[in-house]
Amino acid sequence: MSKTMKKEKILNVSLFVLAFVAFALFAFKPAVNYQEAWVVPDKYKNMENPVADDEEALEIGGELYDKYCKSCHGKTGLGDGPKAAELDTPSGDFTTEEFKSQTDGELFYKTTFGRDDMPTFEKKISDEEERWMVVTYVKSLE
Repeated sequence: MSKTMKKEKILNVSLFVLAFVAFALFAFKPAVNYQEAWVVPDKYKNMENPVADDEEALEIGGELYDKYCKSCHGKTGLGDGPKAAELDTPSGDFTTEEFKSQTDGELFYKTTFGRDDMPTFEKKISDEEERWMVVTYVKSLE
């Protein structure tokens, strides 16, 4: 085997190894437990929803939900919206007892600040009362 052929073989093997390592590093996402607790400060956990029993708030909350939330969380809150499959984190099911056991304040915090694939709505829904209306609506989903 000539010297040129040996260099070419070494180069090819090196490129193969480099490509394999690059693939291994970028193709596989590390296992992440997206069920980790979403820590909500006590200040928010204990907040009272000022529009919890307001029928008009429920209606407006539904309209805001349709505009901002339905694409990921689905029409009825099952987490099956058209964008849900594109997310790295589950979009959740708003009809479960686990979800419903959260305080309105916890949901307000999560809606306001977001995390991972859940965006912050502090600017998109800048009116705090309207974010409370969304909370009221999602708590009504069955």
